[in-house]
Amino acid sequence: MIQFHDVSKLFTGKNKEVVALKNVDLTINEGDIFGVIGFSGAGKSTLLRLVNLLERPTSGEVLVNGENLAALSKKQLRTAQKKIGMIFQHFHLLNSKTVFDNVAMPLLLSNVKKSEIEKRVKETLEFVGLSEKVDSYPDQLSGGQKQRVGIARALVTNPSVLLCDEATSALDPQTTISILNLLKKVNAAYNITILMITHEMEVIKEICNRVAVMEEGEVVETGTVLDVFTNPQTKTTYNFVKSIIRDGIPKYVYKDLASEEYKGRVFQFKFLGVSSGKPVISQIAKQFNVEVNVLLANVIELGDIPFGNLLLELTGSQHEMERALQFAADQEVMMKEVTKDGSRIRYYPKRNLGNVVHG
Repeated sequence: MIQFHDVSKLFTGKNKEVVALKNVDLTINEGDIFGVIGFSGAGKSTLLRLVNLLERPTSGEVLVNGENLAALSKKQLRTAQKKIGMIFQHFHLLNSKTVFDNVAMPLLLSNVKKSEIEKRVKETLEFVGLSEKVDSYPDQLSGGQKQRVGIARALVTNPSVLLCDEATSALDPQTTISILNLLKKVNAAYNITILMITHEMEVIKEICNRVAVMEEGEVVETGTVLDVFTNPQTKTTYNFVKSIIRDGIPKYVYKDLASEEYKGRVFQFKFLGVSSGKPVISQIAKQFNVEVNVLLANVIELGDIPFGNLLLELTGSQHEMERALQFAADQEVMMKEVTKDGSRIRYYPKRNLGNVVHG
């Protein structure tokens, strides 16, 4: 478990003081694959570096497995840091050393017996799928293979925590997926807590179970990936989410809604989990005297849970449309109505269409 209690970090220069982190409270549970996302300068990397004490907090405390590393002696700190592995964006491999030697380096620095080093390195390289590259040099490897060496080096000391600093940013999309799958395998096999720093929402979607969003040194939103993707609470979060989920309203929709001749109403329907597999739209068209026109549709998977986002135009009498909306709510579909000025969206909560909330 990793805990940040009211943590702030200030960097002092010659002429100014930079606040990198401000009053951060955050808990990463044991076994989490926890993502921290934010734009450049949000404080993500500083947050990560506090975990293994590459940076010390100006105020507050960071606990790793119940220990405040900043309060430990040098000897105690070295022991604690061995349980915290780190994977870097640009691999940080020694080009003059073989794959074996790069992976063995943490054990060599800890004066581990040669026989134990050979055993651990071979086991770890087999786990990451690089047994045949044991005598190769970094220049002979692809980017994905270099990152696998970096992961093996981080795992060789049997850490309980793995820190990933933009670990896939230097990789192509296909290689990124393979590395993320390997990290999921690491988490499942060893129950290692993984803290990932990234600016790519696709990475969060693919691998993480929980996420925090940072802006100007503060955590502005945190929650499960499912909650954050389906119901973002801040503008920053929404800007990240919309890179994955296309739920923007086209301009022509507002133009139609503003026309006095327009007789329809426009709704966003969100299908999550079980509701995504139900033929709700076709049933509405069959059971109610309304016309249904799909304007936009987007379906993704969040973990193993499907999430669908549809923009629908409904045309018919007020009575029939309300009946159709109630039917959709009973099928556990989340809905909101788009208004003509775009400034207010009326929400239709599940099973409670009588109490419309104005947002």
